[in-house]
Amino acid sequence: MYLAASTLRISATTNPDLFEKRTRQEQMAGLMATSLRNPRGSIALLKKPSQPLGKFALPSLGLKWRSPVTKAIATPVNIIASVPGFVQLAEPVFEIDEFKAWKTVAITISALAAGYAALAVAPWYLYPVVYMYLGTAVTGLFVVGHDCGHNSFSKSQLVNDVVGTIMMAPLIYPFEPWRIKHNIHHAHTNKLIMDTAWQPFRPHQFDRAGPFTKAVMKAAMGPLWWVASVGHWLLWHFDLSKFRTQDLPKVKVSLVAVLAFTLVVLLPLLITQGPIGFIKWWLLPWLGFHFWMSTFTLVHHTAPHIPFKQNREWNVVEAQLNGTVHCDYPAWVEILCHDISVHIPHHVSTRIPSYNLRKAYASIQKNWDKYLNKAVFGIPLISTIINECNLFDAEQKKWIKFEKAARQLQSSGGKPSSASNDSTCLN
Repeated sequence: MYLAASTLRISATTNPDLFEKRTRQEQMAGLMATSLRNPRGSIALLKKPSQPLGKFALPSLGLKWRSPVTKAIATPVNIIASVPGFVQLAEPVFEIDEFKAWKTVAITISALAAGYAALAVAPWYLYPVVYMYLGTAVTGLFVVGHDCGHNSFSKSQLVNDVVGTIMMAPLIYPFEPWRIKHNIHHAHTNKLIMDTAWQPFRPHQFDRAGPFTKAVMKAAMGPLWWVASVGHWLLWHFDLSKFRTQDLPKVKVSLVAVLAFTLVVLLPLLITQGPIGFIKWWLLPWLGFHFWMSTFTLVHHTAPHIPFKQNREWNVVEAQLNGTVHCDYPAWVEILCHDISVHIPHHVSTRIPSYNLRKAYASIQKNWDKYLNKAVFGIPLISTIINECNLFDAEQKKWIKFEKAARQLQSSGGKPSSASNDSTCLN
């Protein structure tokens, strides 16, 4: 029995009729995802699909796949007791636990209070340590809003919208514009042109750019990778022309919320504390958040062996499973950031709440481990990415260097060609 439980929810009726899809991405990913548990409690979240895409039967439930459908139904059932005739029962990895959800809010608020208390009393020479902690705690605000954006925080759409808007407002991150663009990222992960999380610089863009633009590109994919998300934040979230007419009411509410925080909190902070106080109490923690925002975005989808693909070549399951990287960070970072780094199950299904990601990942490892990309955060990892992943060549389907001479060296297998020698002499 193969339940597409990562994306499809079974109604709790005695005569469930069908599964319904939300997006094509979820339909495809659902073919490989299942959340199952035997009466003893062992988990087998992912099973390799034995049947092709299209119609497939679920004989144990008498259910069939139907493709011309439009939305998901009901919620997953938390079955605790064993049922005669069943050898495995659904593990509620997709089920929302309101207590655990609000616990993430409490952890973040407590961490922020502790960080700001430390900042108030710490001597100046301890500021680097305090800001390292505080910037990470501030990132927790975004991660809670992130769950809200995927409707995995609460069963109530209104609660998701309100909590997401409130949690992201201190970051001057408008919730609804981010949610819309972020869900496009999940639907088109590592797809050229379409992925809205970030797009790699292309050789033709770099070669035609002026000196200043080239310097910006080199910095963004080099030593200043950690502030690249600031540019993305400015580019994607405040331009109303980037959104559909039907989305504008909610988009405007989010923008008003951000403006309200700016006027009620940030402007008085600037007036009463001055520029130095503004930098101390808001700007530096905010930059700490962008360090992690930039890092997570880059690390979780970038590696020398992970390509971006054209639409005709792109495969959703491959993109979510093989195009996403699991990265281990220090334990305190993962706690404050609510396991956002456990990223592969999040891309298999965005409906898995953050507090269930480790459980899901353990099962993915059990069944699909050899297909996973794993990394450890540190200088070697960042050095590999910023040194090897400069420009993406769609024709060669690989990452190449900024400088043409280095590209020629790459294409010749590390041996300088006569052409490159001549050009080097002329320079």
